[in-house]
Amino acid sequence: MDVESRANPIKESWKTVLTLAYQSLGVVYGDLSTSPLYVYKSTFAEDIHHSETNEEIYGVVSFVFWTLTLIPLLKYVFIVLKADDNGEGGTFALYSLLCRHARVNTLPNGQVADEELYEYKKDEIVSADNSFGLSLRSTLEKHKLLQKILLVLALIGTCMVIGDGVLTPAISVFSAVSGLELSAAKAHHQYVEVPVACVIVVFLFYLQHYGTHRIGFLFAPIVITWLLCISAIGLYNIFHWNPHVYQAISPYYMYKFLKKTQKGGWMSLGGILLCMTGSEAMYADLGHFSQLSIKIAFTFVVYPALILAYMGQAAYLSKHHIIESEYRIGFYVSVPERIRLPVLAIAILAAVVGSQAVITGTFSIIKQCSALGCFPRVKILHTSSKVHGQIYIPEINWTLMLLCLAVTVGFRDTKHMSNASGLAVITVMLVTTCLMSLVIVLCWRRNVVLALCFIFFFGSIEALFFSASLIKFLEGAWVPVALSFIFLMIMYTWHYGTLKKYEFDVQNKVSIQWLLGLGANLGIVRVRGIGLIHTELVSGVPAVFSHFVTNLPAFHQVVVFLCIKSVPVPHVRPEERFLVGRVGPKEHRLYRCIARYGYRDDHMDDVEFEKDLVCSIAEFIRSEGLENNVKIDDFEDDERMTVIGTPSNYTTGIKLWESNENSPGMTSVSELGEISSPKTKKVRFLVPPSPEMKTSTQEELQELMEAREAGLAFILGHYYVKAKSGSSFIKRAVIDVGYDFLRRNSRGPTYALSFPRASTLEVAMVYLV
Repeated sequence: MDVESRANPIKESWKTVLTLAYQSLGVVYGDLSTSPLYVYKSTFAEDIHHSETNEEIYGVVSFVFWTLTLIPLLKYVFIVLKADDNGEGGTFALYSLLCRHARVNTLPNGQVADEELYEYKKDEIVSADNSFGLSLRSTLEKHKLLQKILLVLALIGTCMVIGDGVLTPAISVFSAVSGLELSAAKAHHQYVEVPVACVIVVFLFYLQHYGTHRIGFLFAPIVITWLLCISAIGLYNIFHWNPHVYQAISPYYMYKFLKKTQKGGWMSLGGILLCMTGSEAMYADLGHFSQLSIKIAFTFVVYPALILAYMGQAAYLSKHHIIESEYRIGFYVSVPERIRLPVLAIAILAAVVGSQAVITGTFSIIKQCSALGCFPRVKILHTSSKVHGQIYIPEINWTLMLLCLAVTVGFRDTKHMSNASGLAVITVMLVTTCLMSLVIVLCWRRNVVLALCFIFFFGSIEALFFSASLIKFLEGAWVPVALSFIFLMIMYTWHYGTLKKYEFDVQNKVSIQWLLGLGANLGIVRVRGIGLIHTELVSGVPAVFSHFVTNLPAFHQVVVFLCIKSVPVPHVRPEERFLVGRVGPKEHRLYRCIARYGYRDDHMDDVEFEKDLVCSIAEFIRSEGLENNVKIDDFEDDERMTVIGTPSNYTTGIKLWESNENSPGMTSVSELGEISSPKTKKVRFLVPPSPEMKTSTQEELQELMEAREAGLAFILGHYYVKAKSGSSFIKRAVIDVGYDFLRRNSRGPTYALSFPRASTLEVAMVYLV
C-alpha cells in the first residue's frame, strides 16, 4: 500500500482486506501467538503451586482470559488502533499527533509552511476546541518542562521497545527449544538447550541482512500452522481431560485466586502479563496494513486460538498435579507424546517468526528516532525495492544479537527472562495509555471524563501488572531497566546536543542586510559551478558562508543553501517535498532549498538527489514570474519560499535531461519547450507548456545549466561542539564527553554519500554552546 492510498483511504474490497489480514498474521502476530510457550511456566515458576482444588490454575486461566480480552482486544483493537497518524501507528505516532495539535514539537527548525502539508492534519482529528482541551494545550505550549517530560515519556516507551527487541528473541527461542528437556536426560537437558538456543539466535540475526521480503512468504503459513496446532491441541485437551474448564473464565475465580495465594498470586501476575506480549505490534505495524485487516486477524483467528490453547493447557494441568519439578509447568507437557517432536519443530519456526517481527520493529523505531533528532545517525539499508519500511541497520542488528546472547547465556531459564520481558512489555503499554489519554482530549476533542475513564481503567490494570513485575527487579527485571537507561541516555544526549548546536547556528547566522552590503558581486570572484552548502537553518545565512566569503577570494556562480529537515508527519508527498526560495537580490544567484521528509520517509541518497535539487531550483525560477497557484511562505529577512514537487516523482514541472554527446549551437527556447546548452556534457531543461518566459528568466535558467555542467561542490560542516567556559559539570559531561563521543562515532548525512569525495569539502568549526 503506497503513501497515497494510506493518505486517501478508500473503501477496500473484502478480497484486499482478507489478503492484508492473512499477511498480518506473519508480520504482526508472531510474538503474540508464541506466548503459550512460556506463560504458565513463568506464572507457576516459584510463587504459587497448583493444588487438587484447581483454584490456582482456574484463577490463572481467568486472569489470562480477561487480560487478553481487555488489553489486546478492547484497548488496542477497538480504541488505540483508531489513533493512527495518517495510517501509521506506534509510540512516535501518538507523540507526532500531540506535537501537531499542541505545538510541543521539540524539532527546532519548524516552519509555518509545514502546517500546510497534506498529512499535517486529518479531517476527522482537529485541534481541541473545548475549554479544558484549550487550557491543557496552552499549558503544554507555555511550559518547556512539560514538553521535556512528554518527550522523555515517549523516549522511555521507545527504549522499552528496543529492550523488548533484545528479550523477545531470547525468551521465544529458549522457550521453543525447551521441549528438548523432555527428550534429553534430566541432568543434561540444560546443556543441550542453551547451545541450541544460541545457535538459533545467531542464525536469526544473521538472516536480517537478507531482508524480510526474501523469507516473508513463509511467515504467514508458519504462524497459521502454529495457531491451528495449538488450537487443535487445546481442543483435544479440553474434551479429553476436563470439558468443564470453560467455567474458569468467570471473574469469581480471580478473586478466589488472589484470596488464597495472596502475595504469591500477586507476584505471579508478572508471568500472566506475558500472555499479551506482542500486542503493541498490532499498533506499531499499522502502517503496513489497515485497521480492518488487523482487527479481523486478531478477533477471528488469533484471539480464539490463544484462548483455546490456554484453556487446553489448564484442562491438562487440572488432572495432572504431580509434575517433576525440574520441568516445571511448560507447554510441551500438555502436548501428546507422539506429536511432540513435530510440534517442537513448528514452535521453533514460530519463535523465529515472532522474533523477526520484533527485530524489524526495532529497526523501524530507531529510524524514526533518528529522523526526529533523537538518535545518532546510523547506516540504514533498504532490503526491498517494493515493500516500504523493510530496512536493515547493521550496527543495531549486531548489538541486539550480542545482548540477546548475553541474556540467553546469563539467565539460562525462562523465569528470569520472563521477569525482564514482562517489565518491558507493561512499561510500553503504560506509556501508550498515558499518551492516548492526551490524544483523546487534544486530538479527538472528547470530554475529559472519557480520557480519565480510559487512563484510570486501563492504567489501573496495567499498574497492577507493572507492580508485580517491578517487585522482581533483582530477579531479572533489572535488565530492561538497565537497557532502557542506556538507550535513554544516548537518545537524550544526542537530542540535547543537536538542539544546542542548532541554537548556536541561529545565534551566529548572518543577516540578509550584511549580504546586501557586499555589493552585486558579493565582493569576490564567482567561479563556474554550483556550490551546495549544507545547513540546519531555514532562514538567514549560515556562519560557514560568511567565513568563506570573508576569507576566500572566490566562490561558485550559483550558491544553494540546502536544509534537509524532518517534520512530525509520517510521509511528505512528492509534490510537497521542496521549499525553494531566493536569498538576496536576483543577480546574486543565491537560493535556499529545504527538503522535507516525514519520520517514515526514505531520504534520497542516490544520484537522483542532485537532479531533483537542480530541477526544483529551475522550476522555482520558471514559476517565480508566473501567476499560478503556488503555495508561498513568508519568512524573516524578506525570504519567500515556494513549494516545489520532487521532479523524479512529480509529473508536472521542469525535467532535467543530460547527455554526453556534443551539441553545437546556441542556447535557445525551442518549440518543444527545451532549453539546452552547447557544452560537451549536454544539459537540457524540458519545460512544460506555459506562457512565454521573460528574457531574464531564460538567462537565469541558462546560467543554472552552465553551472550544472561545470559540476557541483558539496560543502559540509565538520563541527566540534564544546561547552562554554563556566558551564556546569553535568553540561560539560554531556556535551564534551557524551555528545562528542556519539558525534564522532555516528554516520554522516546519507545524502552526502551520493556526492563524490573529490567534490566534497568539509569545513571545521568549533561550536561553544
